[in-house]
Amino acid sequence: MAIEDKEIILLKVSGQDKPGVTAGLTAVLATYNAIILDIGQADIHDTLSLGILFEIEAGSCSAPVLKDLLFKGYELGIKVKFIPISIDDYESWVKTQSKQRYIINILGETLAAKQIAAVTKIMSDQHLNIDSIKRLTGRTSIIDVEDYPRSCVQLSVSGTIVDKKLMTSSFMKISRALDVDISFQEDTIYRRNRRLVCFDMDSTLIQTEVIDELADLNGVGEQVRAITESAMNGEIDFTESFKQRMALLEGLSEDVLRNVAVNLPITKGAHRLMKALKYYGYKTAILSGGFTYFGEYLQKELGIDYVHANQLEIKDGKLTGNYLGEIVDGKKKAEYLQAIADKEGININQTIAVGDGANDLPMINLAGLGIAFHAKPTVKDCAETSISSLGLDGVLYLLGYHDRHIDMMDEI
Repeated sequence: MAIEDKEIILLKVSGQDKPGVTAGLTAVLATYNAIILDIGQADIHDTLSLGILFEIEAGSCSAPVLKDLLFKGYELGIKVKFIPISIDDYESWVKTQSKQRYIINILGETLAAKQIAAVTKIMSDQHLNIDSIKRLTGRTSIIDVEDYPRSCVQLSVSGTIVDKKLMTSSFMKISRALDVDISFQEDTIYRRNRRLVCFDMDSTLIQTEVIDELADLNGVGEQVRAITESAMNGEIDFTESFKQRMALLEGLSEDVLRNVAVNLPITKGAHRLMKALKYYGYKTAILSGGFTYFGEYLQKELGIDYVHANQLEIKDGKLTGNYLGEIVDGKKKAEYLQAIADKEGININQTIAVGDGANDLPMINLAGLGIAFHAKPTVKDCAETSISSLGLDGVLYLLGYHDRHIDMMDEI
């Protein structure tokens, strides 16, 4: 068929959603040998918005197909509208499909219009167009109060960014001002095939700094906590701070370690996240500047594949204030991330690193997706993605999982 013999029409459908709408309309198109060039559908509160872009032979076929579609729409109780598309407009639209594509997630306990308006305004200023919007969290009752409210929408966008640095800094300002998390990722094949997730332990997988707890039990809590805070904020070298804190633990009885381990406050959403990652075939690791004693306890509790942390030296049932082996600092965490990826045959772009402190930045910046989780300000400033409003299972939304993909595990 010559180009001049083709006619392109956009069919727009709206109304109450029900089974059989798409089947009925495409059956009509089939009788006229229409070619479907594009199709898309959204459903909000059982209200349908459907678009079908189709090509048909120009002339005698076009009028009857439109008439039959109108009759079918009436029969189905829906509204149909037709928009003719010129060949030139269609070809221009096709060429835009080669533009760079990105995924932007907006997360919070709830999402208000002002948050979405602020984020999308920044995108518009950067000449990015929204191609689709998908809600990843389940529908929320406004009567029943949830114990753990969470909301996430995923925006698929395309275009050429004018100023990525300005856009990222603008997202960060909005995040702080409006208490919302914003994740920005390039929509590549690697984003859709993440295979390894590595976690810091203290203040990430668990809601405490174990070394601080041990220090309290040894009567040196205030001194150790001050050093820990400075290290996590990047104010002093981690290795030096680690040695200083270890020395203050000298004489602590080994008996207290198990009691601390069994009472570790595991971060909200961690069990849900780990169950989903295991179900969907991800490898997981703890890469921690903390201690193997507690990392191995969490490994059993959460089903984690790898643990790399510092080993306490214990003699005569007491901590000596020293450690065994190399110190696991920020550089070492990044090395372990790369080593595990190599061992598992995973491209580094398929990895995720999650942490909260300055010593997590090397692995956060190395991973394909680095996430600052409830992190210190200096860490959030250096990471492209952060989660501060939700628990650890917020990571699943950045991977594109919907609540139904996660909750279906409870039914199996």
